[in-house]
Parts: sequence; C-alpha cells; structure tokens
Amino acid sequence: MADRRHANMFSGSPLNRLSWLRPSHPFLNAIIVSPATRWLVFNAGQPLVKTTSGLPVKQSLALLTTNDVRPFLGPEPYFGQGKEEGELVTESAEVEHSPTEAARHRGPPVVFLGLQEHSKLSALPSSEFVNPEAAIAHIDGTPYFSLDIADLELSAAGVKGILDATSLAQQGETLSWSEPRVLMTGLDSFSGAVFAEARSLVDWNSRNKYCAGCGSRAYSMWGGWKLSCSSLLPWVDKTGPKPCPTSKGLHNFTHPRTDPVVIMIAIDETGDKVLLGRGKKFPGKFYSALAGFVEPGETFEDAVAREMWEEAGVTVWDIRYHSGQPWPYPANLMVGFYARADSAQKIRLDLDTELVDARWFTRDEIRAVLGHPIGAKFGSAEYQKMAESTEGRNTQQGVTPHLNPVYEDKRPADAKPDDPPFRLPPVTAIAGVLIRDWVEGKIGFSSQGSA
Repeated sequence: MADRRHANMFSGSPLNRLSWLRPSHPFLNAIIVSPATRWLVFNAGQPLVKTTSGLPVKQSLALLTTNDVRPFLGPEPYFGQGKEEGELVTESAEVEHSPTEAARHRGPPVVFLGLQEHSKLSALPSSEFVNPEAAIAHIDGTPYFSLDIADLELSAAGVKGILDATSLAQQGETLSWSEPRVLMTGLDSFSGAVFAEARSLVDWNSRNKYCAGCGSRAYSMWGGWKLSCSSLLPWVDKTGPKPCPTSKGLHNFTHPRTDPVVIMIAIDETGDKVLLGRGKKFPGKFYSALAGFVEPGETFEDAVAREMWEEAGVTVWDIRYHSGQPWPYPANLMVGFYARADSAQKIRLDLDTELVDARWFTRDEIRAVLGHPIGAKFGSAEYQKMAESTEGRNTQQGVTPHLNPVYEDKRPADAKPDDPPFRLPPVTAIAGVLIRDWVEGKIGFSSQGSA
C-alpha cells in the first residue's frame, strides 16, 4: 500500500493562503507593502533565480522585496483600483460579489500566494482574522506575492536596470531567468511548493485576458485568484448590447486552472514486472509511466483504465491511488496510480500515436538502471530540450510533457560502454516515485504479500 504521508515535489504547500481575505483590498494593500513581503518574479513563465558560484553551480529562487518590484507594479493603490489612476474604490457592505473587490485593472496581474506563518497558531477565519483591517495586526510571518513581467512594455535593458537595483543584486547576487524545469532539480520542498503555486497562477492570469462570456477585456480580482469582465465595472457604459452573461449570479466562467492527469504503472500478477512506455514525441531510451488527461464524465479510475487500453491495449484492474503531484507546466495535477495487469496480454502500439514502444520490465532490470549514476538523472541540456520540444504544444493533447525528456534515438558519439540500457524519470517526478516504490516493495497487492 502506498505511503499516504508521501509528499512529492511541488506538493505540501507551506503557506496559509488566507483565502477569505482575498476579496479585501484594504488587507491586500496593507500586506503587500510589508517589509517582510517577498516576491517570486517571472518573465514569460521563466522564474527569476539567483546563482551561486563554485562547483556545482546552484540556482535558487530570487525572492525580492516589494521595494525591489515597485517599478513593475505601476501606481498605487495596487488593489481596489477605481476609475481614475490613484483612485481607491469604496466598497459597500450591502453589496455582495462586487465587481470592484480587490480589483486590479491597471498594471500586470499580481497574485497573493499566502503567508508563511511563524507562529504555531495558524490563522483561521475567526474573530481575529475575519475583519480584514484588524487581520493585519495579527499576521505573523512572511507574505508571498508573484507576478509575470512579460506583458510590460519594458526593454531588456530596462528590466536589467530594475533588477540591478534590487537588494539582492546590490549584495552581489547574480540574477537571471531560468528554464523552470531546470530549476526544479535544485529546489527544496518549501521552495518547490511555493514555486508551483506561483507559476500556475501567473500563467493562468497571463493566458486569460478576455472574458469567456462576451469577449470584453478581463481584469484581476481577489489577489489574482479571480478574473472578471470589464463590462461589469460600475463606471462602464452598459447601454447597447445585451449584458455579459457573467453579470448575474455566480457566473465566473474562468477559475484558476488545474488540469487532472492520471499517471500510472501496471504491475503484473507475479508482482515482479512493471509496464512502462517510451513516448514517440520524445524518442530515445527513456521509459516512464503511462499518462493522460482525465476527460469529462470520468473518474480517475476510469481514466486509468481507458488510457492503459487506448495507448497499449492492456486491460488493468484493482486500480489503486498512490499520491498526487502538482505540475506547474502550466497547471496540471498528476494523480498517481498503480494497477494490476496480465503480462501475457499483447501490447499494442498501433492504437494511438503516443508510444513508440512499451514493454514489461523486471524488478532486477529497473533496479540496475536506478543504481546507475546516470540511469535516472537529468541534466540542464535534457530539460532544455524537453522545454523546446513542447513549446507551443496544446497540453490537452497527449501525455503531459514531463513524462518523456528528450534523448536521442542513437547513442551519442561520446557514449560509454557502461551507459544504462535505458533511462528512467528522476524522483522529482511522480513517475520516478511510482517506479521506485514498486522496486522497493512499498506498493503492490495482497497476493504478493505487500499490500
């Protein structure tokens, strides 16, 4: 049985998201200027990092202060912006679901990620914290915000000038933009979870610039967690065309996106073999768990059975949940499973365009590759190739990109005779965790004596 305490990379968020305070622009405007506040900054999805010198070279998230990022934010107020620049809207307590709740329709969208609490007593929507103005006095911790600067009309030199003036740069730190998949190999669990939340939210805000109901310009509300139609702003002329469908009721058509993807391994009835596949889009000697997006009208278990059948022609049963992993490329939730299958079934590769190969591996074969120095390790070049191969790809089609890093079909010219016969995903990906847990006997079935 899977260890239900297992937390994969990007999961186990350490932040209290204070979701009940998101609609309050007095709260957000107060906490955003706190000296304790820290920022994760992105440029078209690439995080700002600081690089330490020496060997090996290491990258970590560059956490900036609000003073550092002010040139990116635009004029105050940052939330609750009125019709005119510098104007703060006044909310009526009698108006529910006002279109100006923590509205931000000038400057880039800003996301309030949450609070890293220093006190053991976690903030709840209780009497101390339900009043937004009073809540600030009880906050004890580090607030985190995020934004993406890609849509700002700034030259590369202008951005560099702003970054060179930050406190980190003034302290001698080297700042740069990183390919996000490269960064993940060096993140600790805290940074990984905050990064995953930030990247998914800033990506969602940047992709959804127009109302899904009427096509008008959308704007940010609730600290980056809600998008609203600009036709609903109280100072907009509402004569003429019929009102936007979002104008009545709770018709917020666009919610922060999470796309569930099932990822699974099939274990044969002896318990000594596992089914893995090699993706066609990313050819080479890399084998991993099979995966696919959950479709409307499916449970997770339904999706596992369908994907196994569609991709490899293999029927599975006794489907069991292992663990989940947020995957912010851009907003997937990998839901890990293992299932039982008959290894005598014929594997079909002519059913789908996803796989170029799939086969059963023994425990000894997998263990040997995991024990090899490069059997389950990715370098920056592999991650960069993976990012390039998936750029512009519709992630709703086919398996999620992280399953199949790019390797050449043929051995490179400098390949060594002792290179592994194939490669496996690292432990930072849930596919790698599933495979390792099976090898180590942590998952299985009762007839195998390891339930």
